[in-house]
Amino acid sequence: MTAKSEQSARDKTYSITELCREFDVTPRTLRFYEQKGLLAPARRGWTRIFNYRDRARLQLILRGKRVGFSLEEIKEMLDLYNLRDGQRTQLQVSLTKMRERLVALQQQRVEIDEAIADLERTTDVVEGMLRQKTAKAS
Repeated sequence: MTAKSEQSARDKTYSITELCREFDVTPRTLRFYEQKGLLAPARRGWTRIFNYRDRARLQLILRGKRVGFSLEEIKEMLDLYNLRDGQRTQLQVSLTKMRERLVALQQQRVEIDEAIADLERTTDVVEGMLRQKTAKAS
């Protein structure tokens, strides 16, 4: 991408309808994120005008939600972008939170695998009992 095309991409604005369509969310979702301080679109009358930064933030919000971060955690990480330290603090805090979330998800996976194995064993037992009951009834 050339510097000129990158600049024009940064200058592009989006309507609520465009972002809803692109990210498969509802207008209510975008308004909720705005109410929570996660998005800050400009306004022309009643119309919300989203910019490149809002679009990028929405993408990060949805990615964070998908991996299980709370809105408060997402807001904390996004708000650190505004510090004047070259994003160092934001990146460090985000990395710490991501590692913690990764450990939690890995633990959940272990627990889910154990639950699946237990359910498979129980299903086998119940199927055996049902076969015995069916054979006796015949």
